[in-house]
Formats: sequence, structure tokens, C-alpha cells
Amino acid sequence: MEISLEPLDGQGILGNIYVGRVKDIVKNLNAAFIEIAPGFPCYFNLDDLKNPLYVKKTNSPRMVQGDEVVVQVVRESSMGKPPKVSTNLNFSGKYLVLTSETHSLGISRKLDAETKKRLRESIDFTKGNGFGLIIRTNAAHAPIEEIEAEYHKLCQQYHKLKETAIHRTAFSCLKKEPPEYLHILQDIKDEQLDAVITDDKEVYGQVRQYLEQFPQQAYGLTLYEDPMLSLNKLYSLDVRLEEALRERVWLKSGGYLIIQPTEALTVIDVNSGKSIARKKAQEHYLKINLEAAKEIARQLRLRNLSGIIVADFIDMKSDADNQTLLQTLRESVRTDRVMVQIVDMTKLHLVEITRKKIKKPLAEQLG
Repeated sequence: MEISLEPLDGQGILGNIYVGRVKDIVKNLNAAFIEIAPGFPCYFNLDDLKNPLYVKKTNSPRMVQGDEVVVQVVRESSMGKPPKVSTNLNFSGKYLVLTSETHSLGISRKLDAETKKRLRESIDFTKGNGFGLIIRTNAAHAPIEEIEAEYHKLCQQYHKLKETAIHRTAFSCLKKEPPEYLHILQDIKDEQLDAVITDDKEVYGQVRQYLEQFPQQAYGLTLYEDPMLSLNKLYSLDVRLEEALRERVWLKSGGYLIIQPTEALTVIDVNSGKSIARKKAQEHYLKINLEAAKEIARQLRLRNLSGIIVADFIDMKSDADNQTLLQTLRESVRTDRVMVQIVDMTKLHLVEITRKKIKKPLAEQLG
């Protein structure tokens, strides 16, 4: 379903918080370029500027060249574009996210109305602290005591960073994000995970330490130590990686997808291929399209495709069939950890999709 890669040197910057220095203000883009290291500028949209934490400020109400401000990396560099930073600092836990510039209480849209009401009434959050909170999906079945304990932990992290930031110099890293595999464990719903298996002793130790914080979780942790067969070979990871980069993806029905990323957008073409049915052709096309919709949702996540995606399904005459297709696609992308929006179907029967850009596509990560 998903592949996440990390550099061997551990120098990933996504989620890290820095004291950045404003290098340039580009008025026609209404943007600033903020360096988080000498010669390493990041893009910042000035429309997002609300209540930044300045470490060093020139005598101007606006953000100007030379200002030093606390920023967080919210998107990696990709396709030649620089990383993107934000002054809205996020401190994420398993159940909550603390936000420095959004001073309100938000609740995951994936939770039903009854659960939202129960959480609002059950959890006592102190208001007026100068930050906002988002209640995550994982909070739905968590003990209230654990949620409140995490709340106080995130508050401490935020206040400590504010206190220390004003004493730090430009390009200082104030907070480094934990490894991505711990983020995955933090984000994933408990019922979606059966086990954690690793052949790396350092990873095993970090994951065990993390899981000790949540004793109610049912899945186990295993250190794989078979000298005769590596974990890589056991799960055929090299083959899976190769498959995840192929242009053509076969469907069980005999149809196939063609996936072609370009600089502007990603195009996905659905073909009937070897699947031929002369009788009841429209029913047959619907069957292929529904299978393709589920596979497209999987491929977006597997290859980490983002931005604008256009899917060309097999044309169907029935409006009801087209609506069934769109509904199936919307349901299939709901399990994605990254925000996906199924926009609509155009007059040419092209389905428009957007997926939030956070990390590089898998193909770019692998070079």
C-alpha cells in the first residue's frame, strides 16, 4: 500500500523547525524565500503569514529581508522546486496536533458527529494559551487520560521551543522530527496494523520504546534474525519497488492502467486490454472502471503521486454508472494518510483528482 524511504545519512528536513533568515521578498509572487541553512532557501507564501515567532525583527510591520523567524518545513523539494516552509508550527502526537497560529479547536473530519460531540465534552483543554488544537482520528477510542496527558506534553514542547528560540542564532534547528517509521505508527489507526517487523536493532529499540507509551495497542513487535533468508528477500522488496515504478499496471479483469507523471500533472489511462465482452459491454466497462478506481487509489499512495492527477476511464453512457464510479473512487481514497480530493468528471469524461504535496514521489526518491 505504501513505501516510505529515508536517506541513510538521516538528513531529512520534513517537519523540522528552524530559525530561518529571510533572503528575498518577491512581490509579484507575494512570497518570501527563507534560508534554513546558508544557500538553502525555502519558499514561503506571504498570504499564510498570521502570527509569526520572530527571533530578530527589523523596524517594519511587514516581513522584510534580514528578518529571522521560526519556520517549519511542510513540504520537501520536488521537481526542481524548493522546499516549502510555514510559520504555523505543528506539534503532532498520536491523538492531537498543536498549532501555533490557528487558535481554535478542530476535530478530524473522518469522525462522526456523535464522536465529535463526546470528545468536545469529555476533554478539558485550557483556552487562551495562544495556540490551537486539532483532535485526530485516533482519539476516537483512546482513554481520555491518555489524550489529556499528550495535551500537556505538547504544551510543554511548544512553550519550551518559544523560550529557547529567542536565544538561538539563524539556521539553528530547534526541533528535529523523529524517523518516518515512528510517524507512520503515530498516524495509523490501531485496527489497520497487525504487526511491526524489522531486522534493524536500532529501529527495533526505538519502536519498542515508542510502543511502551501505548500499552493498550494489540499488535506485536518482532526483531527478524533469520541468517538464511533476509527480510528484504522474504517480502521481495526489490521486486515490489520495481513494480511500483512500472508504467503499466495490470488489473485482475485483464484491463490495465498506464501511469505517466509529467512536470505539470500525472495522467492515468484506463484500458480494457485483454478483457473483451461483446454482450453487455456497458456492464463490463463499469466492472473494469470500478476495479481501476480502487487500483488508482492504491497507486497514488504507493507511488506518492501528488498535485494534479487526471484519470481517463473507459467511457460509459450511463450517468448513474459514472456517479457510481466517482463514489467508488472517493471511498477508495479515504484510507490515504495524505489529503486526496476527487474534484469531478469533465465533459470529456476525464476525472480530476488532487493530492496534497508533502514528500517527493517514489520515483524521484529512488532517482
